[in-house]
Amino acid sequence: MNTPNARRRTRGGGRRSERGAAQAVAAAPYATRQIPYYEVINEEGLALIEHNADTILEEIGIDFRDDEEALQIWRDAGADVQGERVRMPRGLCRQLIQQSAPSQFTQHARNPERSVEIGGPHTVYAPAYGCPFIYDIDQGRRYGTLDDFQNFVKLAYLSPSMHHSGGTICEPVDLPVNKRHFDMVYSHMKYSDKCFMGSVTHPERAQDTVEMARILFGDRWIDPETGKPRTCVINLINANSPMTFDDTMLGAAKVYARANQACIITPFILAGAMSPVTVAGTATQTLAEALAGMAFVQLVNPGAPVVLGSFASSMSMQSGAPTFGTPEPALVLYIMASLARRLGVPFRSGGSLTASKLPDAQAASESANTLIPTTLGGVNFALHTAGWLEGGLAMGYEKFIMDADQAGMMQTLLKGVDLSENGQAMDAIREVGPGKHFLGCSHTQANFKNAFYLSPITDNNSFEQWDADGRLDMAQRANARWKKLLAEYEAPPLDEAVDEALLDYIAKRKAAFPDSNY
Repeated sequence: MNTPNARRRTRGGGRRSERGAAQAVAAAPYATRQIPYYEVINEEGLALIEHNADTILEEIGIDFRDDEEALQIWRDAGADVQGERVRMPRGLCRQLIQQSAPSQFTQHARNPERSVEIGGPHTVYAPAYGCPFIYDIDQGRRYGTLDDFQNFVKLAYLSPSMHHSGGTICEPVDLPVNKRHFDMVYSHMKYSDKCFMGSVTHPERAQDTVEMARILFGDRWIDPETGKPRTCVINLINANSPMTFDDTMLGAAKVYARANQACIITPFILAGAMSPVTVAGTATQTLAEALAGMAFVQLVNPGAPVVLGSFASSMSMQSGAPTFGTPEPALVLYIMASLARRLGVPFRSGGSLTASKLPDAQAASESANTLIPTTLGGVNFALHTAGWLEGGLAMGYEKFIMDADQAGMMQTLLKGVDLSENGQAMDAIREVGPGKHFLGCSHTQANFKNAFYLSPITDNNSFEQWDADGRLDMAQRANARWKKLLAEYEAPPLDEAVDEALLDYIAKRKAAFPDSNY
């Protein structure tokens, strides 16, 4: 650390070898922002969108399909129910949410040191979700398997910038649809001790998740102060936009709400097809749908944690394909984050989204254009932070590593500026004085290891050194990185009795299903 050349050498391969699995796991459990929120419209504009959303709920209504219990719940709450169409009196949804939904909550991990705070000034980064295909530069594009699923759980566990294990990181299509949720939930429980998401593709699968969580947490499942289950699972309830909730999502939401587990209510919108083409119109519809879903959860179980979700993508008006990294969805994100803060609930959105099929320049630029608004806007739960390719159809190994690196940078940005005595560095300035350099001063020596974000995959060496190292591009370096992490992986300890109880539950439940899918 005495000369520029010595410093340059430490930035080569030796630097990356220091980033082992043990160090990666021992990172902060979530990020806490120390910088202001970025706002794009004023109070008057936000109030207008809120007014228009209430108009949708009051005059147009939301369809709650194929769920008579849900319709009766709304009737009992004073809504106008005609067939499957529910019209809510102006302000009813907001009132239901604000009188009981928590503004911030803890999702408990089986390792208490990995529990996360969702809401307030906190941000939780989670991997991509729901991808049926896998991509890596060795084998190309293929269907996902359980081995892939487990690999990504391990990579999320080992990645310091991933605070969460996620949910359906990829679809293990080598397993039957009606049974694969057992293996996915168990993989999160076995191969990571971070928080995870539950199954939502059928109410029974949601109930299986709850029962497995009950086994996993044992005596910690019930909070002795409240007598209620602790929130140990978070799950994704998508509205079937425009302005519709189907029985699958409603059934899963009821299961989780009654068990005091968290529901992320997310309208999934491709603007121009599932919402108006304008930013304000998309934000208005998103808010209306999210209000209806969150209010429904509060009717099922007042006080159950809810998160206002927003997933809004633009689309090519020439082909109909979804597009990512464009300005309009970023504006929707900023608006929805502001609306969530006004409502007083946590906010979910964002990620590292791209339509690219490869971990290339398009993937990098589009992902940056979605991750930066995620960070600046104030997203509390950032789904799809790492791995997303091909508009969410593929989960990429190299893309995961590249995205996790960018998420680490965003967390450094969220920390803001250190104005402590050490941060002011006046002693260093006095020690060095005019015309000299700071490389050897005591302040630099004391701070150099953690002074700047240190990427494990970027190459800052000279051309000659890069050439000697094999002329690797970032995707190739990321390829080596994920293989190294998996080779070094060690599973977090899991009590043998708990593991046996989980496997016994899974075996008995699987035996109750027919071999065919449903």
